[in-house]
Amino acid sequence: MVVRRGWLTDEELVTYYAIGQAAPGIIAINTATFTGYKRAGLPGAIVATAGMITPSLVSIILIALFFDRFQDLPPVQKAFRGIRVAVAMLLAATVADLLRKTAKLPGAALLALGAFAAVAGAGLSPIPVVILAGLIGLVWGGKLERPS
Repeated sequence: MVVRRGWLTDEELVTYYAIGQAAPGIIAINTATFTGYKRAGLPGAIVATAGMITPSLVSIILIALFFDRFQDLPPVQKAFRGIRVAVAMLLAATVADLLRKTAKLPGAALLALGAFAAVAGAGLSPIPVVILAGLIGLVWGGKLERPS
């Protein structure tokens, strides 16, 4: 959307991604909906959302129809183990790319990794971790005005 098509700037994509995270639903679908809306209004949002949902929906329906027959086969089990690794690596690459593009302040990547460790490693609720990280970022970045 940014490099190949030029539909969004890096900043717009990060903004849409952040809003997509905060909004209920799947982040990729939310981001596609916002992008479609920016490009073509309500019809663009509908088409972008349908474009994100349809391939997965069709795939899931087809898999569900036949999964009971094949789930215990060793090649299927091995395929799913490989898919789990691939998904984990894709997520890690996405996080690294977002950090590289958004971590402008010194230590911002450390703050992001600390928040990730608090949620994923320590099992803390994401809501207070995000609020605390946001406040730390505001104070650290000098954006929070102190009363005289």
